[in-house]
This record gives sequence, structure tokens and C-alpha cells, in this order.
Amino acid sequence: MTRLFRVPNREIQDRIRRIQTELQQEQIEAAFIAQRVDLFYFTGTAQNGYLYIPAEGEPALFVRRYAPRARIESGLEWIVEIHSVKELTDRIVDFFGPGRARIGFELDVLPVREFEYYRSLLAPSDVADISPLILKVRSVKSHWELAQIDAAAALSEEIFAHMRTILAPGLTEMAFAGLVEAYARDRGHGGMLMSRNAAGAAYPWHVVAGKSGGAGGALDSPVSGEGTSPAFPSGAGHRRLAAGEPIMVDFGTVLNGYHMDETRMFAIGSMPEKAHNACRAAIETHDSLIEAVRPGVVAGDLFDQAVSHAKRLGYEEAFLGLPGYKSGFIGHGIGAELVEPPMIARNRTDVLLPGMTIALEPKMCFAGEFGVGIESVVAVTENGCRKISRVPTDIVVV
Repeated sequence: MTRLFRVPNREIQDRIRRIQTELQQEQIEAAFIAQRVDLFYFTGTAQNGYLYIPAEGEPALFVRRYAPRARIESGLEWIVEIHSVKELTDRIVDFFGPGRARIGFELDVLPVREFEYYRSLLAPSDVADISPLILKVRSVKSHWELAQIDAAAALSEEIFAHMRTILAPGLTEMAFAGLVEAYARDRGHGGMLMSRNAAGAAYPWHVVAGKSGGAGGALDSPVSGEGTSPAFPSGAGHRRLAAGEPIMVDFGTVLNGYHMDETRMFAIGSMPEKAHNACRAAIETHDSLIEAVRPGVVAGDLFDQAVSHAKRLGYEEAFLGLPGYKSGFIGHGIGAELVEPPMIARNRTDVLLPGMTIALEPKMCFAGEFGVGIESVVAVTENGCRKISRVPTDIVVV
């Protein structure tokens, strides 16, 4: 029988205390949390429900489905089964007394209709957006969380090693990606990458080969890929892998709710010289970024450093995407979601703090030819950073 994974009670209690501190500082009397990842973060369970956190005192989790499992997975004291969201009004009064004047909601992810409905049920005189507070708390990882990301890194290392054994000419990008994902899922990869982006789904099968990497597309990334159709125009598509061309694999892994995001370059038989040189430049830029990560560094300064480094190496035109369509970021925070603060982007003023985990991903797109890139995850330490990624940064030729 598989051992039950459970977030320790001390983790949950510390997270509750930290968000309550933020609520008190912003004079918000309670937080109402409905988004799945935020629920998991503050309760240890992702069962269908709603979490009500007062600025002081114990929170209550109201579960629609499935309360018996929520009680096993979460260490919260107050876990209450409800059969309809309409019960929230009376249940909250039962636990916390008459309604709060100012309640915070996750306004970056709640659909307008849902928000309006929850507001009508709870009837606060004022509402606040608590999404920035939640993301601020989540951006700094505990020792326990760092251990979970380390475990995801170990799984990712195994997955990338497996790629070497199955990469072969004739496979389509999507077929190769499917084989990789099947192997990963069999070893614990959760499959679904969690994303706060309402405009699209996160996916793990970002495999682009040859000219697929040199095509523009919808994805806010230097290398979009062709995808499978106009309905899903990003990532792996129907192009067949061939010898003598660059193949970029950007694979996201999630284990027990924590993500890894890594990119490595592959080739079958040989890597063309132009692509090889661009790969080496991306790796050099990547390494210079890792050396610069430390507490107190401003995210926008890291972005500017990467752009300057690529320019010195002669890759200004291809760096971060096609001319006129360049991405405005070089990296992003990672943890319970694939992309979370801090964003390592142009003009961002986020200051790096110990405990932040960041995926750094310098990439290039050569129009009509190919794309190259590399991505690794690091953790900010007290005096620098620690590389979490274990996958070697070398170009893989099979």
C-alpha cells in the first residue's frame, strides 16, 4: 500500500500564522480561499471546499466533497462537511460570529460570477484582493518545502536520463513527449501542472525539434512550438524527429504538489554547428545568472544582466524570442505552481529573499530555423544560491 503523503501540521500552522500577519497588517478581517492550490497550501488537502481564515484565531475548512478524505489529509481542527455552498452563511456565523466588515478574496483567479456569488453570501461591507498576500507568503519556502522540491528534482533527473534511451528518429514530437510523460507518471509525476494563468493550461510536453523551434506562436516564451492544432498552438506537435537537428525539451515535473521545470538540448547523431554554438551561449548565460543570484538582488537587474550577457556573446537578435515578439522574462518562481513570484523580468522590483526558488531559462529563437535554451531551478540561500536541478547542463547527442 502506498504511504500517505501528508503536509506536516507544523507547516500548515506556520502558513496560517504568516497569512494572518499579512491580513492584520492590511486591516483585512478574514480571508476566503477557494482556489485549489491555495487550499492545498493552507490546509494540506485539495478536496472540494472553502477555507475561511480569520485575522486571529483558528481557521475552518468547509468541504463539499469529500470530507472524510479531507480529514485524513489535513491536520486542521475545524473541518466541516457541507452539502451546498449556500450553507456557508450560517456555518461561518456558527464558528466566527456575525460577518466581518472586510473580507479578502483571491481576485486574480476567481471568476467574476463566483466572486459576486460569494460576496452575496458573506455580505461584507468591503472586499480586498488577498492574492498578493498569498503569493508573498508562498514565495518563501520552508525547509520542508525545499525538501519536496529536491525530491521533484530527483524524479526529473531520472526522467531526463530516460529521454536519452528513447530518443529516436521518426518519432513525432508528441509521441516522444507522450512516452516521456508515461514514464514520468509511472514514477510519481502528477501529470497536471498547476498554473494561475486563466488564459491557458500548463502542460509538460514542450518538445520542439528543428524548424518547430523557429516558429512564432501564442505561448509567452521565446520558443513557442507549433502544437497539435490551432486549438492548441504550443509545445509538441506532429513534426517527426530527425538526425542532425536541435531538439529542445522543456519538461515540467510535479511530485506531491511541488514542481520542477527544466530544459535541456538534445540531438540525434550530431548537433549542427550554429545550433551548438547557440546552445553553448545559452548555457554560459545560464551559468552567469546562477552566479549572480543572492539575497537582495533585484529581479529586474538579473533580467538586464542576462540580456547584456547574450548581447556580448553576439546573440541579441535571437535572445528571448523573435524580433518584435520577445519575452519580457528570463525566469520565474516555482513551487506549488509552475509559475509564481518572484518573476525575473524586465523592470521588476522584486527583491530576492532566502528561501525563494527560481527557474532560470535563457532561450533563443532563430526564425525559421530552430530554438535553443536551458532551464534550471535554484534556491536562494543566506549568502548566495543552491542549484536544485540535478540534470547535467551538457548538450545530449544520442
